[in-house]
Amino acid sequence: MKSVTVEQIRKLDQLAINQYGVPSLILMENAGRVVAQQVLNFLRCQENSHVAIFCGLGNNAGDGFVAARHLINFGVKVETFLIGSAKSLKNDAEVNYQILKNCGYKIKEIHRVDPSFKRVLRKADCLVDAIFGVGLNREILNPFRSVIEAMNVSRKKIIAVDVPSGLDATTGQIYGTCVKASQTVTFTFPKKGFFRKQGPEHVGKVVVVDIGIPKKIYAC
Repeated sequence: MKSVTVEQIRKLDQLAINQYGVPSLILMENAGRVVAQQVLNFLRCQENSHVAIFCGLGNNAGDGFVAARHLINFGVKVETFLIGSAKSLKNDAEVNYQILKNCGYKIKEIHRVDPSFKRVLRKADCLVDAIFGVGLNREILNPFRSVIEAMNVSRKKIIAVDVPSGLDATTGQIYGTCVKASQTVTFTFPKKGFFRKQGPEHVGKVVVVDIGIPKKIYAC
């Protein structure tokens, strides 16, 4: 299977949305649903498992909120964390944040790593990284940096959403720190950065999933 750059995958997304009329919310719903299914596969579909999902402030977070909703519906115990303030969420990510809240599920804001946060890591069966997506192009600062480092130190299995947070999806370079994923559930195509520089040591097993981009766009 071919791999793509950030620019190429963004172009595919925009063609699906603008030329074919696939709403971005549908793509996010599909992405979060297939991530949830991969988490269930990882947990061997055991209800009452405990999953901790860590969300940033961009579209990757929206995927995480959708995944949380589907996992909760299945009967998995989910703790969802937002790194930063909900006031910073926008567009589709904000919509899915509100849906999760409207369903009565609590989303905890993280502004620093404290003992209670570390207790969550200890009791979780696996962690989901929905912090940064393909758009990351700058050094990671706190509290994001300290959260990622705590996730790595926990030695828990980590499933990354689309791209391990901290990895440049095109070049494979690391922006100060990076999630060391056990598995990366990536959308439509693997990214070139998975196979370059520091990418291979951070992506774990790469699982490529379909989120509903019309195949006609990229079949050629």
